[in-house]
Amino acid sequence: MLYQIIIVIGLALFMVNLILNLRNLRKPSADAKVPQPPPLISVLIPARNEEHNIRTCLESLQKQDYPSFEILVLDDSSEDNTNAMVSEIAAKDTRVKLIPGQPLPEGWTGKPFACQQLARKARGSWLLFVDADTVHAPHMLRSVLALAIELKTSLLSGFDRLVADTLPLKVVMPLMYFIMLGWAPLWWIQSSNKPKPSIAIGQFLLFSREAYWHIGGHEAVKNRIVEDLWLGTEIARRGGRHIAIDLSPVVTCNMYRTLREVWDGLGKSIYAVIAMAPVGIVALVGIAYLFYIAPFFWLWQGLILGQESFLWLGLVITQITIMLFMRWMVDSRFQISGVSMWFHPIGFIFYVFNVVYSALRWLTGAPVTWKERSYPKESRVEETLTHR
Repeated sequence: MLYQIIIVIGLALFMVNLILNLRNLRKPSADAKVPQPPPLISVLIPARNEEHNIRTCLESLQKQDYPSFEILVLDDSSEDNTNAMVSEIAAKDTRVKLIPGQPLPEGWTGKPFACQQLARKARGSWLLFVDADTVHAPHMLRSVLALAIELKTSLLSGFDRLVADTLPLKVVMPLMYFIMLGWAPLWWIQSSNKPKPSIAIGQFLLFSREAYWHIGGHEAVKNRIVEDLWLGTEIARRGGRHIAIDLSPVVTCNMYRTLREVWDGLGKSIYAVIAMAPVGIVALVGIAYLFYIAPFFWLWQGLILGQESFLWLGLVITQITIMLFMRWMVDSRFQISGVSMWFHPIGFIFYVFNVVYSALRWLTGAPVTWKERSYPKESRVEETLTHR
């Protein structure tokens, strides 16, 4: 009974944290004014085998109502039609430029090197790195820049609207935001007078040019697989302000198209976290099981076996009610299909299995693979900041 009471209290605290996070997340406004004179924004897109996404992304960026921007696309050794598609668009729009990527040098991971090359070619006083699988509302640049200037940010990132086209994706993908917003006290981190790293999500990273080069650009995270997390850390470490906002009104992301892609993408990030903090990942899995999976097993036991008291069963039902209410808040805020929360335990079990799989790969020295590139454990792609 005491155990069930503790779980109820813990879930209630997570819910309070989630409510505070959602309440404090700023949104870009469609009524935002263009600063005068409008600074040049460089929109920078690293693209590797993105023929299914790049055209839609570029077309949405071409429709921006902001008056001063350029779009640079780096073809990172693509083996599909990415290069041809970008070349076709660039031939008709002088704002779009295609940059051929250089061979990946030793000691770099793919995306940081691609982004570093883009930044060196950029002319803007603001550098916006976006992924090729994003689509942007016409007022995105205007509204996001206005918010970045108002908040005096060195790095602005945030939560875009995730697209999930199939039932398996709808079950798994929304848990990303649920976990981050339920566990991380963003409302406290972002209101602190002392710079602290917030949540940086690599699909959308807006830097002031000065802040970006102050940390050395992507070279500061050149050997990181989850470079977005470490960019936020570097910005805060150098005294810059790092803010995460709700980007869902202006940015949509079709991050993964199959469950296999989710598995690989999630495994890449978890592998990196395990390499940095193996004890921490064990603790997080324990928390996930106790608070977000176990209550469903207890409910099944109480209803099927009928051996527990009415009060005990009421506590378990309370736990699940709090959990589903939290899911509803997140799903509603980010326009996620309501079907997701009804498969909540299945989604969490998928994550736990991925953690176990990634941990075994790390323990056995198996490489982490992403975008057809393999990074062996011996390359120390996730060595900690203290070792730099």
